[in-house]
Amino acid sequence: MKDTIIEIFNDSAKLKNDFIEKNAELVEKCAVTMIDALKAGNKIMFFGNGGSAADAQHLAAELVNRFSTERDALAAIALNTDTSTITSIANDYSYEQIFARQISALGKKGDIAFGISTSGNSKNVVKALLRAKKKDMVTIGLTGKTGGSMKELVDIHLHVDSFNTARVQEVHITIGHAICYLIDQAQMKS
Repeated sequence: MKDTIIEIFNDSAKLKNDFIEKNAELVEKCAVTMIDALKAGNKIMFFGNGGSAADAQHLAAELVNRFSTERDALAAIALNTDTSTITSIANDYSYEQIFARQISALGKKGDIAFGISTSGNSKNVVKALLRAKKKDMVTIGLTGKTGGSMKELVDIHLHVDSFNTARVQEVHITIGHAICYLIDQAQMKS
């Protein structure tokens, strides 16, 4: 059992190191894009399914509340948290529309649509990104595996090159925490 635990930690650390060696500038670009949008009075809308939904909610909370320093609250929302909205859209339209419909209602030019999908192919995430593009929103995708169809849809694509969903999600939250830290360091004021 101990050997398995050590192997899991080593695999996670290796994947994180491999990712950041190739993508440090891209993570920085993502953080700067988000900082610029927030400073301009825009908001960030996170969304995903399952573990990615949990990450979306986690990252939105870090911005609305605080991450590591005291600062003003920042405009962020996780589109996967309002069960009444999600279930009504799924019932009246389809599950594939749960995020796109919210982007239609809440998104505006300059806002950021931040889709998270380990496969890169979650239909509801893809449809939301397509809707965001039509609204002239900045699109960011956080993916794993091959990047799926999201890699061609987003302005900034943060791709973890692994098929192991658990390890991809571990890298995703580390990326998110790094971005939140950089946003905190930007001395955000409302």
